[in-house]
Amino acid sequence: MAQGVTTIYNAACEPYIQQLCHLLNAMGAGISGIGSNLITIVGVQALHGAEHRLLPDMIEVGSFIGMAAMVGSGVRIKDVSLKDLGVIPDAFRRLGVKIKVEGDDILIPHQSHYIIDSFIDGTIMTLADAPWPGLTPDLLSVLLVVATQARGSVLIHQKMFESRLFFVDKLIDMGAQIILCDPHRAVVVGQDRRITLRAGRMTSPDIRAGIALLIAALSADGVSRIANIAQIDRGYEDIEHRLNSLGAKIRRVDD
Repeated sequence: MAQGVTTIYNAACEPYIQQLCHLLNAMGAGISGIGSNLITIVGVQALHGAEHRLLPDMIEVGSFIGMAAMVGSGVRIKDVSLKDLGVIPDAFRRLGVKIKVEGDDILIPHQSHYIIDSFIDGTIMTLADAPWPGLTPDLLSVLLVVATQARGSVLIHQKMFESRLFFVDKLIDMGAQIILCDPHRAVVVGQDRRITLRAGRMTSPDIRAGIALLIAALSADGVSRIANIAQIDRGYEDIEHRLNSLGAKIRRVDD
């Protein structure tokens, strides 16, 4: 509603940013360049009401894909808006995770084994984040924990944020075979389910590390305790109720 023309350079262009622009346009805004890194906004006098259906959370969808690959007998994730997931399903497929698409649902069957791809010349697979339409950095933590029980090795390269890999020491304490090269890179040596993770006490440092630790705890032998779960709550509403309905045993307790 500012007078004149506003230009945003280097704009984010993830699907949820596009959805915000589409909603505002439906309300009478003048936004062009949607889906690109250059957004132009022509100011208008007023906005009006409109209806809009929110997209499912692609990070939550990816988290449930990783969870289903690690534990359980298979999970159907309904109404995922597959066209808006970008390369997320392919990233899990590169770890060997089987994904079936049925309409707009994703079915993750039971995975007794999953084998990490390698490059054509046989070198270790690398998974790295990148601005959209590249792989979102918010799922690298989940991909990393899923890789701990795969067959093969993978280099996880977190390029876009600092300190996102500093939760891997908790996974190492649980028995995962991970080499932390530096604050941005970690090599995961998958154990092909030969070594089950051990339960432990841990603290969630951020939303995505928190869900990765929760996935690790679901697959571990024994009872794990995760502190600072307010971080997980920021990104995953009523997570314990939804997972308990799938057969998990999670109880929220006060410190």
